[in-house]
Amino acid sequence: MSTNKNVTEAPMVQMKSPVGLSQTEALRNEAKIEPDAVATGKVTKETQVIAIYGKGGIGKSFTLSNLSYMMAQLGKKVLLIGCDPKSDTTSLLFGGRACPTIIQTSSAKKLAGEEVAIGDVCFKRDGVYAMELGGPEVGRGCGGRGIIHGFELLEKLGFHEWDFDYVLLDFLGDVVCGGFGLPIARDMCQKVIVVGSNDLQSLYVANNVCSAVEYFRKLGGNVGVAGMVINKDDGTGEATAFAEAAGIPVLSAIPADEDIRRKSANYQIVGHPDSEWGPLFEALSLQVATAPPVLPKTLTQDELLGLFSAEAVGRDVVLEPATIDELCAANSFTKPSLEVIYEAV
Repeated sequence: MSTNKNVTEAPMVQMKSPVGLSQTEALRNEAKIEPDAVATGKVTKETQVIAIYGKGGIGKSFTLSNLSYMMAQLGKKVLLIGCDPKSDTTSLLFGGRACPTIIQTSSAKKLAGEEVAIGDVCFKRDGVYAMELGGPEVGRGCGGRGIIHGFELLEKLGFHEWDFDYVLLDFLGDVVCGGFGLPIARDMCQKVIVVGSNDLQSLYVANNVCSAVEYFRKLGGNVGVAGMVINKDDGTGEATAFAEAAGIPVLSAIPADEDIRRKSANYQIVGHPDSEWGPLFEALSLQVATAPPVLPKTLTQDELLGLFSAEAVGRDVVLEPATIDELCAANSFTKPSLEVIYEAV
């Protein structure tokens, strides 16, 4: 796009193309050109873009770091993109080291008058490529808008032309603004996977994600839920019951194991072939690759509470209505109505 001052300030009717045509004539001629024929050759490779959602702190970053690492060990080309303002998706993958975020790097480069390059924001380890979108500091901007800005920059870097077998997107599920729903709302991924545990809050978030998928499918969207990964599974069964009620499969159940907890706290990958947990993550890799996206059923609040014992969620509590007298320090009184009543003529 030209930045010539004389051109931009001139009236539209006086703007000329290099061959002397007015801008209107040039645009009309361009519109007459037939588009290239649709490619009909055999598709040799299709990238699976998978968005993983879950409650903050439920273990998405742990799951994705180990999953992406195992996929790479199995010969797949994988890109892991952290879409959480905490920017902690890649921390385990890189041994605790912070990965420069796209938003921070973009801001710094813009101030310096420079362009962002792939090597500024994308890094790799043992065949896994990874990057963090990042987000604004607390109180200084909208995290959802940061997600949108990050993807806009990725598109400028040629995101849709990159050659990967799998692109894994780590999204915070307990934030409901538009930016975090981008993959579902705009069909940016083929399928969604939810990470949850046997607790009400994580299943509440998983249910919200299913609700979003259901909503956008009614509007003509194509994204479905491929299944659930149960993390820190203590065997109580609520997450499995949720998956069954929502009509989605359980792709894997990662146990609440002290060895996993300790190694993860020390930023150690457990999802590699030589690890005790290698077979678990190898099986999860296969499930993630092959599980088809389905339309989930969203549970009502009562149905969600019904997955837990009454003692755990207080389901037997009765809602007792309050009165205005209880809320006021002094005795309440009824204010006269301001309604105007007209007598019949």
